[in-house]
Formats: sequence, C-alpha cells, structure tokens
Amino acid sequence: MKITALLPFLLFQQPLACNEALDQEPLSVSQDSTQTMLVPHTISSNVVFRSADGGQTWENITGDIQGDKGTFSCFADNSGLYLLDGNTVWHNDPRDKAAHWAKEMLPDQNSGLVPGKSGMFAFTANGQVSQRTLGMPLWTPVFKTFENKAVHTVHETDSGAVLIGSDAGIFKSDDRGNTWKQVNSGGWVREIVEANGILIATSMGGILRSSDGGERWDYVIQEGGVGINVECIQGGFAAIAYNTTLESRRIRTSYDGGVTWQTIDDGLFSLSISSLVQAGDYLFCGHPKGIFRSSDRGRTWELIFPAKDNRVFNLFVSGGVVYAVNMDGGC
Repeated sequence: MKITALLPFLLFQQPLACNEALDQEPLSVSQDSTQTMLVPHTISSNVVFRSADGGQTWENITGDIQGDKGTFSCFADNSGLYLLDGNTVWHNDPRDKAAHWAKEMLPDQNSGLVPGKSGMFAFTANGQVSQRTLGMPLWTPVFKTFENKAVHTVHETDSGAVLIGSDAGIFKSDDRGNTWKQVNSGGWVREIVEANGILIATSMGGILRSSDGGERWDYVIQEGGVGINVECIQGGFAAIAYNTTLESRRIRTSYDGGVTWQTIDDGLFSLSISSLVQAGDYLFCGHPKGIFRSSDRGRTWELIFPAKDNRVFNLFVSGGVVYAVNMDGGC
C-alpha cells in the first residue's frame, strides 16, 4: 500500500512545546480497557507521538511531560493513553486536538499502572496495590492479604476473579482479594489479556494460555526464550516471544482462541521488536527501524515512520488513534 503522507525525519529532532496548562484533575478509566504494557526504560526526548489517520501522519504530543524518574508504565484504553512516572499519572485524551495532558498525583511511588473493569490499579515495587474505583477521586489500598511482593500486573477476569502476575507466577483470587491461590509457578508473568473467556499471558518461559478462568495454564509458544508482549486484536490475539534458535523475537497471531499460532514477521527479525497492535484494518509493529504497518494481517509490511538513534516505539491504541511511546533501549 502506498503511503500518501509521512512526517519528515526532522520531526524527531524538534521538541514540540505545550502551551496549555496541565490540569490537576482526577483521571477516569473506561471499563472497556484494551491495552497494557509495563515499559521500565529511560524516556528519550520527543517521547510520545500519535496518529489518527491509520499511520499516514504522526503528531508529536510530548508537550511538557518529563520523567523525573526516567521510567514509565503505560497503558491505553478507550479514554486515551496513560503514563505513570513514579507517583505521577499523565493522561492524553485522543479527542483532544492539542498536546494536552491531564495530571494526577498518587500518594506513593509506583512501579506499575494497569486498567481494570472496576477502576485503575497502581502497585509499588514491593507489591502494595491500590485502586481508584471508577468515578471516585481517591486511591484505596487493596489485596492486603496478597503475600507475594513482586507484582507485575493485575487482571480482573470476565468471570469476576482477580489475577496477579508476579515474579513467582500467577496468583488467583475468587473473593476480591481476601484469599489467594497460586495457579502457575513457572517464573515471572508480566502481562495478561483476555478475549471470549480465553486468557493469554507473557511469562519467563514463553506465552501461556488458560481456557478455564485462570485455573490451569499451558504453554502455547515455548521456544527457549521469554514472552515479550501479548495483545488482543480483531478476532484473536497477537504475541511476541524470543526464539533462542533464531536469536530473534518472533511475532505470531492466533485466530482460534490461542490454540494455534502463525508467524507474521517476514522481514522483521530483530532482538528489539517491542509491540504489535491493531487499529482499524491495520496491524502496527514497533521495530528498531521504526513503525511498520500491514494491511494484510502481517503477510507484508511497510515502514511508515522511521526511528532515530535505535530507540524503539512501544505502541498503544485508543479507539482509532495509535500512540507511539519512544523508549531508550527498546522494550
């Protein structure tokens, strides 16, 4: 597919100043959350771009967000992109035409921020989890009985259970966090997504799948390396995992509930592929060379937005808007 418009490469070199004041207002998260990615890497200048036209043009919306701690945890849902930096949450609404960011201060320094069906979760490096319920301004400590201290993600399942991905595997609670049981012990688990009752997770051993609400987990991609990223796409799932034989990260999609997976990374082999998302009919891939786009489910790819200084874009989608967060050192 021919690209009709691309931003010039010089865009990476010109910071975009934000002339609008940042709002000190509570942030809200829609119940239909779509994407989460924990990205503990140093933020470069010109950190955030977005495209509302399928990747033809990209707008630098970085504005005045500056990471004092140098790390971000990111996710996007239907209400926009959220960036966590220590105890500060930044939110960009895709409906805003300008580089406008709402700002909220959390009571503690946090290492992760994820969406939930009942509100937003934040957690610290030692596993303390807080939640701000939808429509409420205050953060409340939750899951106080959870004893494993290395939390990487929190997921509320469609059936009402709570899953925590940790350094020790996956823990499940069926009573809103009063009691917990370990349902997977295969090493760290950092991302969990769900569609049509099927759960897919990244783990130290590859990509995991559960079809019974998280009670049992089996490897569906296991090639000697770790699971990097999982996403829900139209009609299925996308996953990135490291293949030790090829010494490369491989991209796969599944359209049968995560039972079988097909590689879609012809020409994209790299150690630093960060993410794969879908917006409309397009798949987008964050790659060391820049952002690639496919209109045929990954059979062919074209570079639509070049990278700079080997920084890899981590990609997120809110509605039809694609966000690109530029990270030093990749994903």
